[in-house]
Amino acid sequence: MKNIFTTLLCFTITISIAQTRKIPVDTMVVTNHNTVIKGVPIVYKATTGTQPVWDKKGEPIATLHYTYYERSNIKDKANRPLVISFNGGPGSASVWMHIAYTGPKVLNIDDEGYPVQPYGVKNNPNSILDIADIVYVNPVNTGYSRMIADKNGKLPKRETFFGINADIKYLAEWINTFVTRKSRWESPKYIIGESYGGTRVMGLANELQSKQWMYLNGVIMVSPADYKQYSTSQPIYSALNLPYFTAAAWYQKVLPAELQQKDLLEILPEVEDYTINKLMPAIAKGGFISEEERQSVAKKMAFYSGLSETSILQHNLDVPTSFFWKELLRDETGQTIGRLDSRYLGLDKIEAGTRPDYSPELTSWNHSFTPAINYYLREHLNFKTDMKYYMFGDVHPWDRTRDNTRDNLRQAMAQNPYLKVLIQSGYYDGATTYFAAKYTMWQVDPSGKMKDRFTHKGYRSGHMMYLRNEDLITANNDIRDFIKSSLSKGKPAKYEKN
Repeated sequence: MKNIFTTLLCFTITISIAQTRKIPVDTMVVTNHNTVIKGVPIVYKATTGTQPVWDKKGEPIATLHYTYYERSNIKDKANRPLVISFNGGPGSASVWMHIAYTGPKVLNIDDEGYPVQPYGVKNNPNSILDIADIVYVNPVNTGYSRMIADKNGKLPKRETFFGINADIKYLAEWINTFVTRKSRWESPKYIIGESYGGTRVMGLANELQSKQWMYLNGVIMVSPADYKQYSTSQPIYSALNLPYFTAAAWYQKVLPAELQQKDLLEILPEVEDYTINKLMPAIAKGGFISEEERQSVAKKMAFYSGLSETSILQHNLDVPTSFFWKELLRDETGQTIGRLDSRYLGLDKIEAGTRPDYSPELTSWNHSFTPAINYYLREHLNFKTDMKYYMFGDVHPWDRTRDNTRDNLRQAMAQNPYLKVLIQSGYYDGATTYFAAKYTMWQVDPSGKMKDRFTHKGYRSGHMMYLRNEDLITANNDIRDFIKSSLSKGKPAKYEKN
């Protein structure tokens, strides 16, 4: 009898904890907090939950997890800016900027951005929550966001979500619902995207305006990835990497003494000028460049990059960034440098080869971000689920065809005189280089009639410039200044005759 009772008890316990692991389609948890930002006490409310994506029949086909921060003691929401924040990938959760940049909490890391234990978060005295409310959105298959099966258990087609234009379309619809639910239609609105999020927000600017009738005050691109550059095989675009090579080599102290003794910002304008006026035309000539010019360009590239003339010539002046990360310190320490942040160093199995074994900066960031976001959402924001938080989710194959996002942004700006753009880049970012971001900025509006509405800011760090405390302070202040400068302040949205 005792054995029968024990068996039944074990069976009962097993049944009680065996549950289907899935995320609620439409739910939220609200918590209240206080902090100090820029020396001022701030009381705020955090709402974290899920909100559906619907198909044309009104059936939920996905649910997006989000976290929304709003300052509690603000009664006039009409004049309170709303910032809608995305990361990139594609396939990356909106975790990086959430708990390391603009949000009210940041990682436990040192002043240069390296992980420290115990893992977790601390107050962010530089958050932009003092001047704007913020929502961090996780696209499908990132964070806790997931596709939803229909009544027959069938998931929607992947192409509904996973492509440049599909991503922009469903996210614009989702933003419309969010703004409606939270009663934020009157508020000045901003979208911010990091890395691939730069492509995303360029497209969203026009999609929100033309399909959702939602007009923005600002678009912020953090270390933007422009696939008009990355999807081309044209070697001329590799010239844009030279200023980054210079910055990384300067940081690692391997430039010639003549350059190394100067400050980085003294050197870069000279290298940028050489890139546009000499290197691009030279690479454009391909195999028909004269031997004299080829040798001259290789010598100058070596001077600005820390690479040897021989290795540059062996690459026909078209040096891959992956080779640069492997080669720069090969003969000095045998270490590699980071892709997303070339301040970081790695150790490969062998020193030979053309590309590093791994990205030392990304492994370092995952080291601190993964435990922190899982702890923070559960213990601080009280959002508890058995679902796995996808730092990087399965969103491939990703459809990159019909990429008109540059022109989407231009069109939105042309039709909306309020709309301004801020671009932020780290000088040591070798994935989405700062000079490539400048080049994108120059190409958005070929007429130059809107160039005064663009601002580019550079920082002495990498892809996630905010991980370095000095840049965290400066970059948040730059966003704060941008928001203040792009508010309409009662000025009508119209062009004056020039």
